[in-house]
Amino acid sequence: MEIWINPACSKCRTAVGALDEAGAEYTQRRYLDAPPTVAEIEDVLARLDLEPWHIVRMNEPIAREINLKQVPKDAEHRADWIKALAEHPKLIQRPIITLDDGTAVIARDEETLARVTGA
Repeated sequence: MEIWINPACSKCRTAVGALDEAGAEYTQRRYLDAPPTVAEIEDVLARLDLEPWHIVRMNEPIAREINLKQVPKDAEHRADWIKALAEHPKLIQRPIITLDDGTAVIARDEETLARVTGA
């Protein structure tokens, strides 16, 4: 299992704490320091069963700077959204946990963390 985190994020710290408390084996990826590639983002989206615009932090200043709200949320522009996430990883919702069963979750709430940790 791998968790994509920003150490400055309280939700990420909570998720890491829950994984540690559960004794889970995982790898931390500080995705701002080691940004995911387009292929990795596509893989995570498939695991999440979401489209790229579903995992974008639209309130980040960079979203406004690159006019992301103007990009249509459709199949024709899907690659533009993924490219934005790859070029500006701060836009990626966090924390994302990729599970060994081939799925992934955005672990921002206690219920999701409980499912991941078995608590």
